[in-house]
Order: sequence, then structure tokens, then C-alpha cells
Amino acid sequence: MTEPVPHEAADAAHGGGLGTRLNWLRAGVLGANDGIVSTAGIVVGVAGATDERAALLTAGLAGLLAGSMSMAAGEYVSVSTQRDSEKAALAEEKRELREQPEAELDELTELLAGRGLSPDVAREAAQQLTERDALRAHARVELGIDPDELTNPWHAAAASFVAFTVGALLPLLAIVLPPESWRLQVTVVSVLIALALTGWGSARLGAAPPRPAVVRNVAGGALAMAVTYGAGSLLGAAGI
Repeated sequence: MTEPVPHEAADAAHGGGLGTRLNWLRAGVLGANDGIVSTAGIVVGVAGATDERAALLTAGLAGLLAGSMSMAAGEYVSVSTQRDSEKAALAEEKRELREQPEAELDELTELLAGRGLSPDVAREAAQQLTERDALRAHARVELGIDPDELTNPWHAAAASFVAFTVGALLPLLAIVLPPESWRLQVTVVSVLIALALTGWGSARLGAAPPRPAVVRNVAGGALAMAVTYGAGSLLGAAGI
């Protein structure tokens, strides 16, 4: 009757690790997508008002830096709050284990039984897991937290900064490198292709049908560029 416990623990560990990696990948894809759309909107809007390479480069770099720093700061604050919540939950669980160990053992048994184990096996598994590391067992089974892999706000901030920057570089380079007569066309085509790829990637990571995600991504990016280009053209025509 000892085999189910290692298998249960291994499954939870592998499942949690895979879920964490997929979340990071999905966040990276979405961060790159944000960098593509926001920077493309800026440079295409400026291109509607002026053809000067210096102005386009300045606007694109400003958008890249502002967006990447904003994403990093927002992610740091968000993940810091999540980490604080995780620490508070672990501290509360530790207190409950100290003050009412039998009730916590019953609770762990019920949770394991709810995952498909028979009552007897669930009880034995709960006892063995409690003997090994009660806090870790409750953290993983009850809270869905790995005490050794708490979310790191600095890692999250750096990942968001890099993802946004990588995405933003595409429209920035596409608008300043080609000859003047091809800048807008190259930028629009390259951005739409990139958005199709990020839409496909996010859908695959989320195990969703890729076509709707690709269509939404491309349509949203095209609309953003059309609106900003129209606004830039009107401002340019008005001499502003």
C-alpha cells in the first residue's frame, strides 16, 4: 500500500512544474504580443504624420522603453502581491498544523479522496505525506503551492521586460531600416505576420483552437495601426 504515495507526489510535482512553465511561456508570448502591437501603433501613427527617420526612431524607442518599464513594474507589483499571499497562506497552514494536527490530517485525507483515492488509501497516503513533510503536503495538495518554488517578482519583472522589448524591436526596426518608400508596407506586413505567430503560439500553449486566436490577434493589430495611422495623418495634414 506504499506505492500510491510516491506516484501521487510525483504526479503533483510534474504537473505543477509543467503548469508553471506553460504559464511563463504564455506570459512571454503575450508580453511580446503587447510589445508588437503598442510599438507598431506608435511608429505607424508617427509615420502618418512624418517620414523623418529620426522622429520615427525617437518615437519607437520611447514607446519601447516606456512600455517595457511599465510592463516590468506592473509585473513586479503583481507578483510581489501574489508572493506575499502565498507566504501568508503557508504561515497560516503552519499554524493550523501546529495547533490542530488531527483536523489537518482529516482534511488532507478528504482532499486526497476527492482526487480519486479510496478512503483507506487516502488515509494511509495522508499519514505518510504528513510524516514526511506535513507543511509541504498541505501546501501542494490544499493550496496548490510549492514551498520551494514561490513566485519571484524580480524574475517576473525581468521576463516581462525582455518579452516586451523583443516584441517591440520588430516594428521599430521595420519602420527605420527599409527605404522610405517601403517603410509603412514592410512594417504592416511584418507586424501582421508576427501577430499571427503570437496568436498561434498563445492558442497552442492554452490548448485552444489556433484560428480564432490568430484572427483576433491580426484583426486587433490591424485596427490599432489603422487608427493610429489615421490620427497621425490628420495631425500631419493639420501641420501639428
